Amino acid sequence: MGTGQADNPQDVSRRRVFYIPGYDPIHPRRYRELYRKEGAAQAQVSGYRIALSPKRTGGLYGWHVNSEVDGQAVTADVEVLVWSDIVRDSMSTSIPATYAQLVRTAWEYIATGALRRLMWLRKGPVIAALYPIGMLLLQLAIAMLLGWAAFAVIGWLARGLGAVATIAGLVAWGGIVWAVLRWFKKKDGKFFAYYLMHDYAYSARYRGANPPELEARMAAFGEIIAEALTDDVQEVLVVGHSSGAHLAVSILADLIRAGRVPANGPKLAFLSLGQVVPMVSFLRGAHRLRADLRYLSAREELTWVDVTAPGDGCAFALCDPVSVSGVAPEGKRWPLVFSAQFTRSLSPERWKELRWKFFRLHFQYLCAFDRPLDYDYFQITAGPVSLSARYCDRPPSNSRIDVPVSKFTSIAA
Repeated sequence: MGTGQADNPQDVSRRRVFYIPGYDPIHPRRYRELYRKEGAAQAQVSGYRIALSPKRTGGLYGWHVNSEVDGQAVTADVEVLVWSDIVRDSMSTSIPATYAQLVRTAWEYIATGALRRLMWLRKGPVIAALYPIGMLLLQLAIAMLLGWAAFAVIGWLARGLGAVATIAGLVAWGGIVWAVLRWFKKKDGKFFAYYLMHDYAYSARYRGANPPELEARMAAFGEIIAEALTDDVQEVLVVGHSSGAHLAVSILADLIRAGRVPANGPKLAFLSLGQVVPMVSFLRGAHRLRADLRYLSAREELTWVDVTAPGDGCAFALCDPVSVSGVAPEGKRWPLVFSAQFTRSLSPERWKELRWKFFRLHFQYLCAFDRPLDYDYFQITAGPVSLSARYCDRPPSNSRIDVPVSKFTSIAA
């Protein structure tokens, strides 16, 4: 297998890396600290050196990396392509607006049959999608029950007062319902119901099409990546994590269509991690995304590797995003789909510790493995071997799902 430095000579000494996060309202400094901490842990396990310093390129947020693997030195400039402000704006909705989102989103996925077909692929991410609906309805039921209890108590205490007691009870009922719902929203850092509801609602709002503000930001990202493709580096690597994967698909498709990937420039590589592409591509209005998946999958201008793991219940593990969306062309080349194999690349002790931490496991692709196999995020982003060379002989996982499943396959609006 072409899995790393042991199999391939050095072909990268300088690299530009662009990380596109998923639907995440958190400041991008978290990704720098995660890279610093987990990179040091992986380097200690695998026997190489990696160090971070302040960024040396323009742009909003990033860091510089120096590494040495088997005596071969590499520098990398990592930049986070930030859209957390758009995420935060989409989450700044009232409680009634969130419940209205619930109805619209559930209708879009259930009434069109998209949810049923997604369930055929992987139950984990579909359960994750149903969780906020169930949790928000449970919160509403609890609030209504407590409000009803207050109404009943007031009615009993004020019996004989007729309409006055009824009005007082209804006011108490409404007040308690509102107070309980506000409490649940305040505690959403533990429940994640509002967060996940906003996530799925953001994709469903335009039936799989990108909102205008996101299209504008993606165009800006494309300009940044296009500039890097003229830089004196050997590889430009785009990493799309979770929802960031389908953003990267469209950004890169646009760049190649526009002829902005120079034939004599750096190698262009795309690494999609923990992708949830079917949650969007299966929607009836996702014409652009499906067209971009089809186009990108046949291009020679890049290398596309898709890494997921069945242990990640929030991703569509080993689902080829092009094929399952029903848009695979005759000359399909990408992506190479394989598993990060959490249960083998993590020790039994570490796996036991992480197994039920679903959100943490969704970020494991960006973290250290204490029994690494052929996937190492830090060697991919800061090591001496390009993505194309590292996995040139890597076969796809035998258990991948690459059959058409989506009901909607149109690529023209």
